[in-house]
Amino acid sequence: MLFTSYGFIGSVLILFVLYYTIPKRLRPALLLIFSLIIYGMADVRYLIYIGISVVTVWYAALGIEKNNKTIKDYIKQHKTEMSATERKAYKKLKGRKSLLFFLAGLFINLGILAVVKYSGFVVSGIWHILSSGTDGVPKIPDMLVPLGISFYTFQSLGYLIDVYRENIDAEHSLPRYALFITFFPQLVQGPINRYEDLAPTLLTPHDADFNVISRGLQRILWGYFKKLVIADRLLMGVTTLIGDTSLYRGGYVLVMMLFYTLELYADFTGGIDITIGIAETLGISMKENFIRPYLSTSLADYWRRWHISMCSWFRDYVFYPVSTSNASIRLSKWARKHISDSAGGKLPVYLSSFVVWACTGIWHGASLNFLVWGLLNFLVLTISEELSPLYDRFHKRFLFSESFPYHVFMILRTFVLICVLNLFDCFTDVRDTLGLLGSIFTRGSFSSMEKGALLGIGLGVSDYVIAVIALIAVLTVSIIEEKYDSSIRDMIRRRPYVFRFAIWTCLFLATIIFGVYGIGYDSSQFIYNRF
Repeated sequence: MLFTSYGFIGSVLILFVLYYTIPKRLRPALLLIFSLIIYGMADVRYLIYIGISVVTVWYAALGIEKNNKTIKDYIKQHKTEMSATERKAYKKLKGRKSLLFFLAGLFINLGILAVVKYSGFVVSGIWHILSSGTDGVPKIPDMLVPLGISFYTFQSLGYLIDVYRENIDAEHSLPRYALFITFFPQLVQGPINRYEDLAPTLLTPHDADFNVISRGLQRILWGYFKKLVIADRLLMGVTTLIGDTSLYRGGYVLVMMLFYTLELYADFTGGIDITIGIAETLGISMKENFIRPYLSTSLADYWRRWHISMCSWFRDYVFYPVSTSNASIRLSKWARKHISDSAGGKLPVYLSSFVVWACTGIWHGASLNFLVWGLLNFLVLTISEELSPLYDRFHKRFLFSESFPYHVFMILRTFVLICVLNLFDCFTDVRDTLGLLGSIFTRGSFSSMEKGALLGIGLGVSDYVIAVIALIAVLTVSIIEEKYDSSIRDMIRRRPYVFRFAIWTCLFLATIIFGVYGIGYDSSQFIYNRF
């Protein structure tokens, strides 16, 4: 994996030195060249895909902006000669050219994503429908799927949509736009940045600031601690449990769900910590992608805290357009007329949510299990929304619902639900996943878990001790940040120098000593790389 390879770490250290020693005007060019080299190191062919994406979206955005300016200038020059109706007709006629640029950029990039990532899934699904599920599915040639293609495609399309909506101005410099898309920390696992958020600090070089650099290094260190000490350690157990489901059933499934959910958190948030930390050392700001998600009190709350950039992308570019589309408006009118006013208000929202969660599932992976995972999230969120009046009455009637123990109960309840849903990430066969869940409740489901059974899944006593202590440390930090609504780094920064030095030195030593690595180490890929 790029982030955990010795070559990557050494290269980034060299970049830091070069970045702050060369003239400011050359720094964006350095970042662009370095980003392309780093991405090409994974496979030089990836550069072809991302190059097509960069050029097509950049050109389409310029075409949209130029055409929109032409329309505005013409109407301004002939304002007195044209009636309101004529101006509207002219804008509609000439606006079609902008629409063509927009659709071309959209279809080219979504087309590439669909072909390389989803062609096998689509052909297989069509074949099973037409052949009633018989064997003999046509073999689709294996295609090269670039690292992070879903991330950079969505980031590109978000930019294109914003230009089309005239929310932002198009970037006229191809190298500057290319840097926005290819900036190496975000490229393989996000977050999915918005141009108006990232560009101001990415494209404007800064002087070296010791406080800024040190904060970035602290964030990087925290990310590596979560990745190497927790995620890669638990991965050994997860791999064993997932690898033989005929043996590891019943009580082992509970362990599997727990380990995978904790590994997913440490892996993904650790990677984002490294991404944001690297950017911060360069004076570049990125928005947070996680806000203590496992302290959520409901699934809706969880999705406001987990993978925020993805959720906001689907909200702004899928949910709102679908919910305000002509089809949704017609559905609302029909429901109000034939069912009720309440149904007329809710059906378009639920239709839009259904589309969003189906797309979210497929975005995570080209297989049925991810689609089911997405729709299960939709189902739980919809039921919760429908039952919200009952929840409100319950909370008003029973005062204990405002107590701290009940708050902890809601957090644990939500965490268990997340664990169950995450099991659908692990297996492509939905029937097998349901069978594993059912095995938890069958007779004798825990009989195979004899004393010391968990020592036979690739983890020793020391691994469990280290993982538990590390997880307690992460949980403690999360609780403190949740209570004070402040970053732990800011809290530590206000302490005496000796205290700060001791904290970060201990974290560094813990990562070095207890991290899962060694001679010839090739760390497992970050889980979200495959998306």
